[in-house]
Amino acid sequence: METAIETRLQQEKAAIRKRKREILMERIFLTLSWITLLFTITVLLSILSKLFVDGLTRINWQFLTSFPSRKPELAGIFSAWVGTIYVMALTAAIALPLGIGAAVYLEEFSKRNWFTRLIELNINNLAAIPAIIYGLLGLQVFVRWFNMGESVLAGACTLAIMSLPVIIVASREALRAVPNSIREASLALGATKWQTVSNHTLPLALPGILTGTILALSRAIGEAAPLVTIGALTFIAFLPVSPLDPFTVLPIQAYNWVSRPQPEFHQNAAAALIVLLVLLLLMNSTAIYLRNRYQQRWRI
Repeated sequence: METAIETRLQQEKAAIRKRKREILMERIFLTLSWITLLFTITVLLSILSKLFVDGLTRINWQFLTSFPSRKPELAGIFSAWVGTIYVMALTAAIALPLGIGAAVYLEEFSKRNWFTRLIELNINNLAAIPAIIYGLLGLQVFVRWFNMGESVLAGACTLAIMSLPVIIVASREALRAVPNSIREASLALGATKWQTVSNHTLPLALPGILTGTILALSRAIGEAAPLVTIGALTFIAFLPVSPLDPFTVLPIQAYNWVSRPQPEFHQNAAAALIVLLVLLLLMNSTAIYLRNRYQQRWRI
């Protein structure tokens, strides 16, 4: 009897020691997590503060409405921010229908076989490819094979291909999150597969799809390497009128100014990056507003 009691006491002591170790590890993990978070926020705030200190005083109406110049005090970003909006609008117009359509087909209509599994594997791998590889692909396919030249359309197609894997993966996850009971109820009432997808599954998945779109286009708007590879200009004193005209964007313009030795050009680059951040925030805010609107609509 005493042996059983002693064994029980030893087991309880061991359980208490184990619980104390778990509590200690939990506290260490939380402490490290807070330290990592504070370090990341500190680095981000230091970069942003340096950026705003250098470039905020340079932003004015003349800077926003002037073309680039070899004189830093006269240089502006008119062609760069107009080109950025132009390229991103075309990129969204190309990538969204293709990405969402591919996700709907793979998730709702395709058969589960080795071919679809191979496609899914390649899509997941393409999401991790460096941007410069997409630039080389765009140079060979769109600039040379399709004879688009160093145009807005070539840049938009290159960024659209780069954005497609993220949009497809995020859209498929959003479609998977829709309960199967909604699909079964729609089919049970006599709706076709396409009616079920277009009227029920896709609208319910739209908030998650918009989230993936935000991530994909946010990456694309700040990329300079693919556009430099396809031949986007670093100095342009006119606005692109058609999709086949040459162009420049804010990341390329900022990169060009940073490479100059004059400190005034570095201030111009900081100001251009501030404008790029504002455009990114406006684009993300619009997507978040639409996402929340659809969430509230279908919640009601």
